[in-house]
Amino acid sequence: MGLALSVGENDHYSEDLAALSGVLAAVGVGWREPEGVAAEGASVGFPYSYLHQVRRAYALHVNGEPVSPAGSTAPERLARDAELVEDETMMMSSHLLCHSDCAGFYVPVEFDDPLFLDEEAVAGGGMVGSTQRLLAELVRCAPAIGIAVEAGALAPGQEALLADVPAGDPYEAEKFTWYGLYRACQASIATGHALVFC
Repeated sequence: MGLALSVGENDHYSEDLAALSGVLAAVGVGWREPEGVAAEGASVGFPYSYLHQVRRAYALHVNGEPVSPAGSTAPERLARDAELVEDETMMMSSHLLCHSDCAGFYVPVEFDDPLFLDEEAVAGGGMVGSTQRLLAELVRCAPAIGIAVEAGALAPGQEALLADVPAGDPYEAEKFTWYGLYRACQASIATGHALVFC
């Protein structure tokens, strides 16, 4: 089992997305899922543990700590890092951290903090993130896992490197997941479609 990200291929979620639009409107956020399919290649999947590795990298980076590859970090250090991730999550400000692991939505609307909506009406425990803010957080932590960015986007040449991360790269899992999230955010912002965790 793993997490799948989908942008613009959400017919199965049309009722959920329509309901989400109504709940968002009630809190002053205007958005609705457009018709049509987003850019090709907007869907990707990876193990749930990979998402946690990117979250760990983000939490360590924003707290000014070095980010070691999760796959080669001692278990006792990973346990300590998990506590730091939990502490950062409890700040309720990160769109990457304050979101369900396996369900829910990001919408291409700019708002500062994650939204905590009706848990029964919105999949993923009612947590909804901004695609723009998620993208900004990904860009912020990119250098910590060896990804070069410039002016809020991938630096020249990085796209090709991330499309085929070599198996021996110590940050292979983090980079693969980061790039999948990054591309999904780009597709969501470009087309107006929600980014769906499923």
